[in-house]
Parts: sequence; structure tokens; C-alpha cells
Amino acid sequence: MDLAAKLLTTRWVVRAPIPLFRAGLGFLFGGRLLMIEHRGRVSGARRYVVVEAVEHEASDRIIVASGFGPRAEWYRNLLAEPRCGVSVGARRRVPARAEALAPDESRRFLARYAEAHPAAFAALRRSIVDATGEPDPEIPMVRLHLRPSR
Repeated sequence: MDLAAKLLTTRWVVRAPIPLFRAGLGFLFGGRLLMIEHRGRVSGARRYVVVEAVEHEASDRIIVASGFGPRAEWYRNLLAEPRCGVSVGARRRVPARAEALAPDESRRFLARYAEAHPAAFAALRRSIVDATGEPDPEIPMVRLHLRPSR
């Protein structure tokens, strides 16, 4: 397993940005990373995940990817309960609704991301393949509809 895959599968590493977002320091990540506050589909407990924005479609729509596929807990939680909160940039806990994208639309966004960020995509893809053991992993996408700022 390469170092990036090892880091992506190390719980404390991937959870490290959460306290920064919760403390209102999400702006340190620009708009590239965002935190989603969601509910556990079984427990109903509040959960947090930090993911990379694949694309900012508009000020109130952000596309994110489930790099570990359709089995990622946060992805499954959003399918069960699409109401969530999003912290991105200077915006904190903005009410939002998650919309799972169709596979063909997900592939289009992924292709655009790969074209815009070829080195990052190549490294991320290698890490996902290494971490999941799947040669061609499914990477579903979610569109987050943020309540517009007033």
C-alpha cells in the first residue's frame, strides 16, 4: 500500500480537519475541502466528514465524490437522509440537501476533474485503487444544494 493510500485509510488522519472546521477555521482550506454534517442512518447520531469539492457548480451547488465508493458510510447516510449541513470556506453549517448523481453524470464530473487536476487525480486514483483493491472503483458523486446566503 502506498503512503497516500495508507494515509487515506488512517482514521485519525482523515478526521484531523474536522476540529478545524468545527472551530470555524474551514476558510484555511479555501473552497477545496468542505465538511458535511450528516445523520447516521441507523443511530441518528450527528456525524462529520471532510471531503474535497470536485466542482463548485454555483455558489449554492457543490459536487463531491465518494472516493471509497458506494459503501462509504457518509455516502450511505446521505442517501438515507439527504438533509445535511455544509461548512465551506467562511460559510459554516449551511443547511443543504444531498442529491446522488446518476452514474453517467458522475463519470462526466470525474472526467472534468481529471482534466482540471491531472496530477492530483492520478495520485488519488492510485490511492483509491490501492486502498479498495478494486482495479476500476466506482466513484459515485453527490450534488450538495446549499441554502442560498441572504
